[in-house]
Amino acid sequence: MSVMPAIISRYIAKTFFLGILGTFVVCALLIFMIDMIELLRLSGKYGSVSLWTLSGLALMRLPTYTEFLLSFTILVGAIAALMHLSRKSELTILRASGMSVWQFLRPGMVVALLLGLLSVALYNPLAAASRTMSEQTYAEVFGRDSNLLDTGSSGTWLRQNGADGASVLSAGAAQDRGLSLTAVTAIVFGPDGRFKERIDARSADLQDGYWKLQDAWVSRDNAEPQQFGTYLLSTYLTRERVSEALGSAYASSFWDLPGLIEDAEKAALSTRSFELQYATLMSRPLLAVAMVLLAATVSLRSFRAGGIQTMVVAGMIGGFGFFLLAEVSRQLGLAGLTPVWAAVWLPVLLTIFLSLTVLMHQEDG
Repeated sequence: MSVMPAIISRYIAKTFFLGILGTFVVCALLIFMIDMIELLRLSGKYGSVSLWTLSGLALMRLPTYTEFLLSFTILVGAIAALMHLSRKSELTILRASGMSVWQFLRPGMVVALLLGLLSVALYNPLAAASRTMSEQTYAEVFGRDSNLLDTGSSGTWLRQNGADGASVLSAGAAQDRGLSLTAVTAIVFGPDGRFKERIDARSADLQDGYWKLQDAWVSRDNAEPQQFGTYLLSTYLTRERVSEALGSAYASSFWDLPGLIEDAEKAALSTRSFELQYATLMSRPLLAVAMVLLAATVSLRSFRAGGIQTMVVAGMIGGFGFFLLAEVSRQLGLAGLTPVWAAVWLPVLLTIFLSLTVLMHQEDG
């Protein structure tokens, strides 16, 4: 087995990088155009907004949308890179010189691994920050907030903990990303876990270590309800964490997730969604390598042998099959039916194992 020269490794790595980058740019442009159409529709519905403002809002929303497509762009970009090398007969020349498939796939896997690491360490925090900015701008432009607690007329019940004991909180609506609530009902328990009181308040604002409830009625056992202009309800949720703890784990940066998990545990909130998101981000570099291996299973055939379109379609179907499997596994993990590590890592490891099996069969027969 001959050793691949460094100049060839750099050329293959560059081909993979350009294929992945080109696919990402095309997908980003399509998403931007679709989002702009939706924002223009909302502008006509809720009030005229300048095109410049809408474009800025669409750009702020773009990193959040494109982050979900990183694995897909690596798969398609790797297929495009390998087909480019095959079409120019460069793969045939490499094979004829004694190089194996593992040698000329190594630069592509290194590129994918580095892109996966960068997407976790840099792109994910950028997407989380831009999502926060876009939500604020959206509320300012259209006069509507993304209501993290609104799930219908019945409201949302949340369990929290505080210095005075646990409580279950219900809010009919939320503003300011969960920091301000309206139509609030709270069932409060004492340190011994027994029912202490029920609170019905017009609104609640999160302060440092407590909710400040306005126009509150407090009902206790064997006592007449009492009205308070202001009533305080203790909580371990902080102002910096509450919007993430009450909202989506996707809005949280990779570097913030460990702290969020710790805060959610302290506040007696479910941490499974945050743990799943953290494990998903941790697995992303290995997933990027898996996408290159999956692309190789359908892209190494010579153009002269024909059947390239069929192989590419098979690769795309395989990719969509993986994403479907990963989503089903994630939902099982969210439901608590499988451990977090199994829900995230098993689909990735299964894809790698199957891809390696196919490649070894193609290479060695």
